Amino acid sequence: MTARTAVLRLDGGSAMGARDSLAAEEPLEIRVGGRQVAVTMRTPGDDFDLVAGFLLSEGAVRGREELARMRYCTDNRHGEDGHEHDPYNIVEVELAPGVADPTWSLHRTTFTSSSCGICGKSSIDAVHANACWSVAEDPVQVTPDVLFSLPDRLRERQKLFDSTGGLHAAGLFDAEGKLLCIREDVGRHNAVDKTVGWALREGLLPLRGMLLAVSGRASFELVQKAAAAGIPVLAAVSAPSSLAVELAESSGLTLAGFVRGRRANIYSRPDRVAAPDAFGHQDIIDH
Repeated sequence: MTARTAVLRLDGGSAMGARDSLAAEEPLEIRVGGRQVAVTMRTPGDDFDLVAGFLLSEGAVRGREELARMRYCTDNRHGEDGHEHDPYNIVEVELAPGVADPTWSLHRTTFTSSSCGICGKSSIDAVHANACWSVAEDPVQVTPDVLFSLPDRLRERQKLFDSTGGLHAAGLFDAEGKLLCIREDVGRHNAVDKTVGWALREGLLPLRGMLLAVSGRASFELVQKAAAAGIPVLAAVSAPSSLAVELAESSGLTLAGFVRGRRANIYSRPDRVAAPDAFGHQDIIDH
């Protein structure tokens, strides 16, 4: 999951040769029913979780009972182009009888959802059309203290980030702030897929009353993945995008951004985080 490389290290007016650790990045090809449906760049490790989470967010499966088998492609080391490939960079999936194979195909080096349309409205409509569960009626309540604690609890468990400084993380928490699962990856979307995929393979979906914390910004696809897993609260260390907020609002998902120290911005469904008078006045300041 990491690689070592030689670097020239500059420190003030001095320079010296050194070795540095890098986050590994390799392609993962996902095949369903013998057909390639996706290629994504990821940090190797927890690949079956990644595939399960990806197929869930794309609407191909809804639970572990729809996944009959996943395996690495170790029986054929040569691709159609005749070149030898790493068998651990290809995962083959067999869906359960009666589950239709996906008809779409997707290549992503940075995430481009197959549900994305020509405008925000069509993208959001596509997400709702593929939704397995609704998060709007989830009654979970989260104290501000729990919300504030999520980034630090996530950071404490980022072992690969400590050695490379180049990985995103996603963590699944309960409403009391107990960490259930954490995954790291070079891609934000992959880290979330791995976390959600773990829950799917454990038979925990939908994730009622759960919180998802991410180490970076909250983009449209991360809100999409949280909603697809039935997660009612998403907390991000950095900013959300406008389309992420629109999707959160229309889905009934609580979206918190800039969760740092004892501060946070709640962009949708603030009723889950605090009562209206929890922090005194509720004046809105427009900057």
